[in-house]
This record gives sequence, C-alpha cells and structure tokens, in this order.
Amino acid sequence: MTPADLSLTVLHAVRRAVDDGALRVDVPPTVKVERARPGGVGEYASNVALTLSRSAGRTALDIAGILEERLRDTPGLQAVDVTGPGFLNFTLRPDAGGELVRAVREAGDAYGSGTALAGVTVRFADLTESRALLVTETVVRLLRSQGADAGFAQGADAGLGQDQRGQDQPAREWPRAETRAPAHDAPAQHEPAREETGQPARDATPQRIHVHPGPYEPRSLGVDAARWALLRAAPQDRPLDGPPLLVQHERNPLFRVRYAHSRVRRLLDNAAQLGFGPAYEAPVHAPELLGVLGDHPVVLLTAARHRAPDRVARHLEATADALLAFQHTVLPLGDEKPSAAHRSRLALAEAAGTVLAGGLSVLGISAPERI
Repeated sequence: MTPADLSLTVLHAVRRAVDDGALRVDVPPTVKVERARPGGVGEYASNVALTLSRSAGRTALDIAGILEERLRDTPGLQAVDVTGPGFLNFTLRPDAGGELVRAVREAGDAYGSGTALAGVTVRFADLTESRALLVTETVVRLLRSQGADAGFAQGADAGLGQDQRGQDQPAREWPRAETRAPAHDAPAQHEPAREETGQPARDATPQRIHVHPGPYEPRSLGVDAARWALLRAAPQDRPLDGPPLLVQHERNPLFRVRYAHSRVRRLLDNAAQLGFGPAYEAPVHAPELLGVLGDHPVVLLTAARHRAPDRVARHLEATADALLAFQHTVLPLGDEKPSAAHRSRLALAEAAGTVLAGGLSVLGISAPERI
C-alpha cells in the first residue's frame, strides 16, 4: 500500500462514516498522510481527525475512534492506532514493500500518474519569458499526469508532444526571449483554476505562474543542466547557479540523480552476468528507499496542485540518496550465491530506477544509462 493508496483509503473511511451517519461533516477533497515522525507508531500518520473535529462538533479522539473502526480490517494494513489528541497511525503489513515494487514495475514510467484531478480544467496565459514558459510547460504536464485538462489559453502547448504511449513529452528547448524583472503587480505564485474552487470551468480566467526570471538560455549550459537550474528552485526564487551543475561530482544534485539511475542499469547488467534477475520474493528492510518510492505519487499530485515542479526535483534528490545508500547490499559479495534476498533487493533497486527516470522525464531531463 502506497501513501497515495492510504490517503484514499482514509478518505473513503471518512465518506463511509458520513454516509452511515456516524459523522456530520463535509467530506474533504483529500486527506493528508505523512510518514510517522521519530517516536511515533507505525510507518504513516494522519491528523484528519483533528482537522474535522471543529466542524463535526466532536473531539478528535471521538472522530479518530470512528475512523479506526472503519480502517482496522483494510488489506495491506497490519494495525491502526490512535495516539495523542487524535492522530491516526498506520502500520503496514510486512509484504507492503512487495506490493509497492510490483505497482512500480507494472506502471513503469507512468507510476505516480492518476485521476485525482479528473474533471479539472486549467488554462494558462500565453508567455514569452523563458523561465516562465518552461515552468508553466512543466506544470501543464504535471496537471495532465493527474487527469486534469490543462494547456495554454490559445491552445499553443509550448512544444508539448507525445511519446509512443500517448503521454506528454516536453520540448527539448523553449523559445528564446528577453529576460526581464517581474512587474510590481505580478500575480501571486499561482491563481487557482475556478473549477478547483468549485466555480464553473468554462469562464475560467487564464492563470499565470509568478516566477523569478531566468538569467540564461539552454544553449549556455546544455538543455538538461539549464532545465534543472530553472526548475529545481521554487518558481518565485532565483534560479540555481548553472556552472556547478556541469561538474560530475556528488556535490552536484543533478549528477547524483542521473548517476543513481545509471547505477541501477549497471546493477541489472551485473546481476544478469551472475545469472539472476529482479523478483521481489522476500521482504527487504529498506525503510528510507521504500518510503520515498511510496511518496512519489503524492509528490506528483502535490506538485501539480501547487504549481511547483521544484517539489519533484527535491524528491528525486531524496530518492537518489536513498538508492545510493542501499545499492551496496544488492549484489552478492565474495563467494556468496544469489538468493531470494538478492533478487528482491534488485527488484527494489529497479523500481527506484524507474521512479528516477519517470521523474526526470516529467522535468524534461534525460536519464542516461551510463555516466
């Protein structure tokens, strides 16, 4: 069970409690689920009971108890505990890692795509400034990955194309434009689409994403480094300094992310030479890596909602760091024979490589097999 699955499961429990009269509240559009903090119980936690207590006119502990009754027999959950003033804490079944790895392998690069924003229509104003165009183009693709009907007001989708699977692919370069400072009356970081606030979509005003202008063009650094520099910083912040992103060193986050992906390809090749392949057959103790892989769908959805591609970039850095710390356990050492544990670790590493490749693709950055 992924965090996205768990979030939907808790949301459905709230809806059931409302439908059978146990709670009288407006069902929220989403439920936030986070990894449990140090000292907490289980792997994940939610404060949904606390957020509903005022409108329900009941204590958070009462609401948490109502939801716990409807969650305790959920497949994939080993335990649901109520702690503190009304937090719900979730312990996953030991085979949860296998479910996650299988989900990633089945979905491939599309892992994390969903329909949470289906029915939402978002149109962005036509743009000329380079960074604004790049950020908006990437946000359009994030929104589409979550089921939204997103694009530009005049239907010119900034060079967006499609791959063989019909999924949107970014233009490898974006129009050259004069860089200029944002106007004093620039809009907020993003203006929500009217359908996201319950208003009709047909008369929605085209949105603008407020960005700090980019100081350079793709050709000055190369497309991959330029895109990372312009997207890794939050839109309203100054872009990253470009030249350090050209250095192949662990201090370079772009290098770490792409190197981690290439390491997965080498692990798969080396394993094939040893006569085995990926197959999740035994539980793997890798909470950090499993955690970031499970968070990927939530990160994509949150990045789409908040018009924030930088969240995807930061998540890729966390995924790469977790994978690079885990990689040394994957292959047999010395005279050790390949076992179910090695095949399972290799399957987990392969899933991490898939997430890295998919995330880089969202940002329009290549994922080389060799570095």
